[in-house]
Parts: sequence; C-alpha cells; structure tokens
Amino acid sequence: MSVLIVTSLGDIVIDLHTDMCPLTSKNFLKLCKIKYYNGCLFHTIQKDFTAQTGDPTGTGTGGDSIYKFLYGDQARFFNDEIHLDLKHSKTGTVAMASAGENLNASQFYFTLRDDLEYLDGKHTVFGEVAEGLDTLTRINEAYADEKGRPYKNIRIKHTYILDDPFDDPPQLAELIPDASPEGKPKDEVVDEVRLEDDWVPLDEQLGPAELEEVFRAKEAHSRAVVLETIGDIPDAEIKPPDNVLFVCKLNPVTEDEDLHTIFSRFGTVLSAEVIRDYKTGDSLCYAFIEFETKEACEQAYFKMDNALIDDRRIHVDFSQSVAKLWSQYRRKDYSTDKGESGIFYGVTAWFL
Repeated sequence: MSVLIVTSLGDIVIDLHTDMCPLTSKNFLKLCKIKYYNGCLFHTIQKDFTAQTGDPTGTGTGGDSIYKFLYGDQARFFNDEIHLDLKHSKTGTVAMASAGENLNASQFYFTLRDDLEYLDGKHTVFGEVAEGLDTLTRINEAYADEKGRPYKNIRIKHTYILDDPFDDPPQLAELIPDASPEGKPKDEVVDEVRLEDDWVPLDEQLGPAELEEVFRAKEAHSRAVVLETIGDIPDAEIKPPDNVLFVCKLNPVTEDEDLHTIFSRFGTVLSAEVIRDYKTGDSLCYAFIEFETKEACEQAYFKMDNALIDDRRIHVDFSQSVAKLWSQYRRKDYSTDKGESGIFYGVTAWFL
C-alpha cells in the first residue's frame, strides 16, 4: 500500500492508510496508475508548513478525482475520511487539500514540520512519508513568492505504485496511457516568469574558462547595444567585417597613401583611409584599412600593432563597434547633425 513519487528534487515514498481511508487511498492509487500526477507542480509551498500539489492546472483551483473519470462529472468530488487518531503530528504527513467539507478531488499536501495539530479534523490524512524526508527538506527550502509559488518550478516527474490492494475498475484500463507522460500537463496555466524545473545556473554547467567566455560575450553584446542606442552603430547584432583593420594613434601627418604602401606588404589593400574632421580636413589620427582577404588582415593585425609610423607607435585592433562604424563611413550612413567628427571621436577615445 505504497507509492513512489519521483519529483524534480528527489524521490518520496508514501505509505497509505488504506484500511482507514479506503476511498481516499483508492482515489490516489488509481490517479497514480493513470499517470494523472505526472508533471504536476508543487504550486504552493508555505515554509515550515505545507507543500501542496496534485493540480494539473498549477493554479490550486483545478483537479478531479478518479471517480469523475469513472462515473461522470457528478462524481468529481468525494467525501472526507477524517479519523481523530490520524493526526498532523509529524513531518511528512500526507493529507487531502480539499476545497471544503466533502470536496476532495486530486490535490494533496505534505506537512513540512511536526505538530500541525490544528489541521486535524479539517482534512483527510491518508498517508505518511516512509522515505524521502530529505526531499521534503529541499522542497521546504525552495525560494517562493508571497503566494507560496516557487520561483523555480518543482514538479512530480513520475509516480510508481509499489503496492495496490484495490482491484481496478473495468473502465480504468481505457484511462491508462500507453507511455508515461513527460513534461508539463496539457491543462497547465503558463507562467512565463518561472524558471523551469530542469534549469541549472551557468556556474554549475560550465567550467571557469567557459564561464568567463560567456560573460565576455554578454559584456560585448551589452556594449554593442549601448552603441546602437546612442546612434554610433546601426544594429547591435551586425557582425564586424573580418577583412577590415582599425588603426589609431597615428601621426597627423600620415596620409592615406602612406598607409596603403605600408600595409600592402601583407596583401592586396582595397582601401586605406585616414578619417578626417569634416570641417577642417585635419586628421583625426586613426584610419581603416580594408584588405582583399581575411588572412592578409590577420597578418597585419599581428605584425603592425605598436609599429612605428612617422615617429608614432600605432595601435591596431579588430572591434565590433569600430567595424560597424567603418560600414557607416563607407556607406556615408551617418547623421549630418552629429557630424563625422562627432561619431568618430567617440571611437578614438576607446584606443587612445
């Protein structure tokens, strides 16, 4: 007369009071047999009090008894089986979460501490936890909102009947699924703000090096979004061209032709342009070098950083934001009310 409940936080074995609560025990066992509880949320957890589950909608207002499935809507609820010697005296007591007197359906709860006697006489106590009190402890420690709903879903994954003294009604065979259902119940009300039960924090999924790489990627994306917001780049998701090199810290006297000649030793240079103030024509001390191939661009990147050109140590780099600004510059796709110098001075500050 026992059932194994597999939850997303561990296993629980329940021993049922089948002799004293036959109606309730039969309801519970047959609902387990038709896999009615698979996927059900622990929708209300009141710390050091009770953990309630058994509602496929996840709202605390749903659920049907096995008798409804067997005999129709008029049998959705069944009567209480309250006995004064079955008490809420210890952690792991299992009782029906009824909607009122003689309004039992499918919802039930576990007590999460001893001495909850003031619940006696109000709810049908039909079982107790034989194994898995450590699982109840983990459920009790779950972070929940003011209504008791956990921020990370806790679910019943499967139920297995270990011992059933009741014969199956003839109609029950039609209700038993061919395969044990997995995932959310089809009637569950979606709550987008909850973490799913299989969610695992990144720091538990990845090693230190992988985690650092993820954080760097997120930081780069955040910077790109900021640049897009302030108008420095057209789209945060645009990928930088892999054949364009950014050069800064140039001597003001360095010309396009000088850069073209110097960088041509790494491969064909399609263009080399020093960015200039749109009013004065003075060099802004940085430029974009566009190569014919990615390989030539990479060679120049590794060889020319900190090279001496016209008595200045230059800096070369690839940058998502810079590459997009290069695209803007090539398309002349920037706002005239900002002016070219307004756009490109912001980039220079990153490298000076």
